[in-house]
Amino acid sequence: MGGNISYAAAPPPPPVPASPGLRHALPSPPSTPIDPEKETAKKDADKVDWLNLPCPVKYEEIQREALMSLKPELFEGLRFDFTKPLNQKFSLSHSVFMGSVEVPSQSAQTIKVPSAHYEFGANFLDQRLMLIGRILTDGRMSARVKYDLTENLSLKVNAQLTNEPHFSQGMFQFDYKGSDYQTQVQFGNNAFYGANYIQSVTPTLALGGEIFWLGHQRKSGLGFAARYNTDKVIASGQVASTGIVSLTYVQRVSEKVSLASDFLYNAMTNEATTSVGYDYLLRQCRLRGRVDTNGCVAAFLEERLNVGVNFLLSAEIDHWKKDYKFGFGMTVGE
Repeated sequence: MGGNISYAAAPPPPPVPASPGLRHALPSPPSTPIDPEKETAKKDADKVDWLNLPCPVKYEEIQREALMSLKPELFEGLRFDFTKPLNQKFSLSHSVFMGSVEVPSQSAQTIKVPSAHYEFGANFLDQRLMLIGRILTDGRMSARVKYDLTENLSLKVNAQLTNEPHFSQGMFQFDYKGSDYQTQVQFGNNAFYGANYIQSVTPTLALGGEIFWLGHQRKSGLGFAARYNTDKVIASGQVASTGIVSLTYVQRVSEKVSLASDFLYNAMTNEATTSVGYDYLLRQCRLRGRVDTNGCVAAFLEERLNVGVNFLLSAEIDHWKKDYKFGFGMTVGE
């Protein structure tokens, strides 16, 4: 009769609890089957065999990954290298360089003089023996010998002969490689004696030390080193009683890109230097570069033109010393 009538919705019926018999009759969700072989392999991978740790790198190669990125073979001028293999073991090499070399000077400005030389080399590579010889047009000669006496023991000889007095030198070195350690003993003609040892203490960490004696300077020294190596990170540190502290760090961003940095401190002169660099591996080229706290910027490019043919570009700019180096070259032969 003219009034408003409200129709409220009826409340929903209460839920009916499922009976115990029906609840147990419902099927349970399927579970992923466990492969016993995969579980056993995973446990074996996580288990560390402390009696069979991986063999570490040599003491002198603790920082090799960082040096590959931060210190490429920079040069100034023209460089051409040609290698001709005669058979599977023997090959000849020819190298031509035309550029300039730095002359020691007491002034802050760098002094350069033009220089050019030709180098002839012979190489012999075998399963147990390696012979490498070089001779330059200025009379310098160098030779390297590596002979594997046993599976774990090898002998190395490095020699260099020059026309200048007191600059010829020779070095004998014995390397012994165990299952999880490396040791070296060195003897030099300038009354140099040294020995180093490095061992893996975990699958990723290696510790080592060295001792050396310089007879002509009547100085001796001790050194300690550590290297941490994983699939993505490589870190190393070296400390010597001479006051040198060296630290390096390499980060593998991907299979083609690596970033590196180092820190060098000399307690005797109270000087420190830091540099950062990169190593970029493309399909047909490899690009490396660095920049340090002294204001020096460098880059090195290796372009693969064909099988056994590479084009090189080198550049280094030092604004502080006003020193600029540019070079290009080519290498032919594997």
